[in-house]
Amino acid sequence: MADTQNDIYRRILEETPEAMIWADRGGRIRFWNHAAEEVFGFTAAETIGQRMDMIIPENLRARHWEGYDRVMVAGQPSRYGRREMLKVPAMRKDGTRVSVEFTLHALEHPEFGLIAVAVLRDASETFAELRDLRKRLAEAEARAGDALVGR
Repeated sequence: MADTQNDIYRRILEETPEAMIWADRGGRIRFWNHAAEEVFGFTAAETIGQRMDMIIPENLRARHWEGYDRVMVAGQPSRYGRREMLKVPAMRKDGTRVSVEFTLHALEHPEFGLIAVAVLRDASETFAELRDLRKRLAEAEARAGDALVGR
């Protein structure tokens, strides 16, 4: 039996290698794909209907909700959309942090009203490499500075 168009859309959303999360105006998760399970360690069954606080580090929650409300309640456009990615730490189920980067888009959903759609990826390895390169550069600059002053 051939897949219907909706079946194809569902498969794309579920099977894409990018994590996809949809949340309603109140910040409750309404969609959580397989890649999101891999990034965060929570199953879809554990997340659907729950607030996103489960993946937001406690020290960043106030800032997150301020920005979320600006987009979802006040209707201001997000600056993280087509070209600019937001890069933030997030929390896994086991309590460890993961560095993620994502785009955000708000759109109308027939069942949930206005939803926020985030497409994200685990960028922990990239951030670790960048941190290491910055450290090595600072050390090299310090050595070069010491050599210039004859130490």
